[in-house]
Amino acid sequence: MRYLCLVVLLIFSSGLSGCARMAVDSLMRPTMVNLQRQTDIDLVCEGTPAFLLMIDSMIVSNPNDKKLLLTATQAYTGYVAALDACGNPERASTVSIKARLYGMSLLWDCGDLHKVCTLPLSDLEQTLAGLDRDDVGLLFWAGNGWATWIRHQKGSPESLAQLVRVEQIMLRVLELDETYNYGGAHLFLGVYYGSKPPLLGGKPEISRRHFEQALALSNRQFLPALVLYAQTYAQMAFDRELFVDLLQEVLDFPLERQPDIAFANQVAKRNASMLLEQTDQLF
Repeated sequence: MRYLCLVVLLIFSSGLSGCARMAVDSLMRPTMVNLQRQTDIDLVCEGTPAFLLMIDSMIVSNPNDKKLLLTATQAYTGYVAALDACGNPERASTVSIKARLYGMSLLWDCGDLHKVCTLPLSDLEQTLAGLDRDDVGLLFWAGNGWATWIRHQKGSPESLAQLVRVEQIMLRVLELDETYNYGGAHLFLGVYYGSKPPLLGGKPEISRRHFEQALALSNRQFLPALVLYAQTYAQMAFDRELFVDLLQEVLDFPLERQPDIAFANQVAKRNASMLLEQTDQLF
């Protein structure tokens, strides 16, 4: 019966914006919650595309629906993480384009997205200053979707030049609510400042402080924070002991302690296991 309902939604959503909103509340949000509770990464990789197609179809008829765009951004960024863990980086790169499109559309009209990438930073900062605490969710996921795309552009100069704009978005998130999404803005900034050596503009101590704050805000239970801490600060600082301790902490963490983020934590466990196997090569 549920599959029949999905088919009906796909056929008729183009003309029923009210039903589309009802579908977001009654079907799509619960589906997102269920996906976040999954621990079978391969199942998520195989089963999510149908859900994403449904979201795409609904957005065609409701391109300015922020609630729908927010769900889409969260779904696409989560699916990219799943594809990375499933060993399909080429597919993740393609999917990240939609993560960026929907994420940026949370704050800017689709027709203006190309302008945002070249907007003078002073103008961008002025726009961000006009947002308040009620906008934190849209602000964070706009930056997260954008960062997801950048991460899969293989270090292209065009994409790296846009990182400073995501930095401004995440700094504004911190000003408004640093606790949002397990300190997610702190995680971005920890990676941003810690992924380069000091001679190339890296800021290792600032990176470390952001990671420690993110861990404190999540009570060390959002495992991606530990993996990113190891991948960036510990590796760049050539701190083998910290690297191993952080990743072992991830592997020792019982998933049932945080069932609402079981999927993200399971992905972190898979990544931690792969990184630990590379310890002798990295240090």
